[in-house]
Amino acid sequence: MKSRKFPCKPIVYDPSKPDDPYWKNPLITNNFLDVTSWKNKRNGAICGGVADTRLINFKVADNILAGIEFETVVAGDNMARVENALIIGKTENTEDWLNAVSPHGIITPRSENFTVTGAKFYNYDFNKAAALGSCSHCFHPAATDSGSRVVKFEKLFFDTTVKNKIRYQYPFKAIYFDKDGTLTGLGPNTWATWKFKYLLHKECKESETHNGIICDSTA
Repeated sequence: MKSRKFPCKPIVYDPSKPDDPYWKNPLITNNFLDVTSWKNKRNGAICGGVADTRLINFKVADNILAGIEFETVVAGDNMARVENALIIGKTENTEDWLNAVSPHGIITPRSENFTVTGAKFYNYDFNKAAALGSCSHCFHPAATDSGSRVVKFEKLFFDTTVKNKIRYQYPFKAIYFDKDGTLTGLGPNTWATWKFKYLLHKECKESETHNGIICDSTA
């Protein structure tokens, strides 16, 4: 029997990852599909430290803290995301405990590389309820990151029953990038963030609905 040579390249040791023997493995996409979650005393769905994880066609309603929450993302850009979600703050079949709180539709992570695309929001018109909230778990003393992080949005829909599109959370440093104008109403490649005085330039204006300022594409 003749021996054959296989065209395999040797794996070169990476000194920056001395304890990870799998550093060359490609990421595997995790698709979670068609989940309906309602009346949870916390979140309809929550994800911790995720890589290429995508929640697709989720339907969430009547959740006391958030419909969907992502804590941190450890993968590259355009991987971790929420796609085509239906998010309802309060239905006609609500509970008394929901009337006393102010939930979010989606709470975004305290890290980069997260996208929300195609989400639809309804019935966030009570107390201080809002469609979007920032910096998951940054209020907790064990939070590992509370800096300025960018989250991307596109193809959003807000029903007229959404009083607040955004209610930022501590430390109020999130940067929301609107790829197509469906968050800010200012057109593609625009921005929303907390109202710091040094950001009040001609490119930006205050917006109560957005709990801060929104800036056009020249910012």
